[in-house]
Amino acid sequence: MNRLEELVKGARTIAVSGHIRPDGDCVGSVLAVSRYLKCTMPEAQVWTILQKPPLVFHCLAGVEEIHTPVEFMGGRKKAPEVFDAFIMLDGEASRMGDILPVFERAALKINIDHHISNPGTGDINVLLPEASSTCEVVYGLMDPGKLDAEMAKALYLGIAHDTGVFRYSNTSPKTLRIVAELIGYGFDFTKLIDDTYYKKTYLQSQILGRALLESVRFMDGGCIFSVIHKKTMDFYGVSLGDLSGIIDQLRIIEGVECAIFMYELNTLEYKVSMRSNEWIDVARVAAYFGGGGHVRAAGCTMQGTSHDVINNLSEQIAQQWRKEC
Repeated sequence: MNRLEELVKGARTIAVSGHIRPDGDCVGSVLAVSRYLKCTMPEAQVWTILQKPPLVFHCLAGVEEIHTPVEFMGGRKKAPEVFDAFIMLDGEASRMGDILPVFERAALKINIDHHISNPGTGDINVLLPEASSTCEVVYGLMDPGKLDAEMAKALYLGIAHDTGVFRYSNTSPKTLRIVAELIGYGFDFTKLIDDTYYKKTYLQSQILGRALLESVRFMDGGCIFSVIHKKTMDFYGVSLGDLSGIIDQLRIIEGVECAIFMYELNTLEYKVSMRSNEWIDVARVAAYFGGGGHVRAAGCTMQGTSHDVINNLSEQIAQQWRKEC
């Protein structure tokens, strides 16, 4: 497999981006790739274009160099009209948001991802659904001798977050070997995980408590869901980043096979996250509603009231439930 610098060989202007509402794997892979290309291709201009990451990820080097799509599309940042190469990480074109037209104009489009639902939207597609994360895929495209501690830190964070700190079924022996190699570059990985994955503010703990208190179990207790409405978010003053971790707490409740957490984006529009423990394929459920992800972790955006959403999800989950029971 070619190295990253070989994929964009000869490019003078390179854009690196990820999906809307970036998570740890997205932020980690974008920042690691940007830093790697800046180090290995000093003659090229490398632009990092991404929605503002949650504050918890501001411990990563390169966050201050991110150009948001709003800045970019609004003309506040002077940039090439057409990039020689555009690297899209951790998703496909439909998840790029406002920056999609810039990707489509690029002379060379590269799509690097690990989601099984990604059909490939680049001229060059590096899609490895067997990988734990996009950061794992990216590591395989880098020369280990050209990595530094900051790149390793970003990749480690992405892998850790997408595997639930190595607890999810997408964690493979290869994943753990890569993690061991990344730790060898020298950074405080314990503090990194504590600060970005486990540590919660008092406000985050409040909204988590609210979500657990108002959760509902169904299908004889095998499924559980919780909803946070916009008015509740406004009441507590929480951002989307404050909702991270809720789905994982729902999933580990004893007796639960499938957990669903959704929050209101706009009137009659909900972002849905799903997790399963053993046999429900939530990626198949998400794909039915235009989303995607992994067998045990997936998501989508759905329209309607919260009751409509959960009823529609339940119908799809029940089809698998009947087959397994």
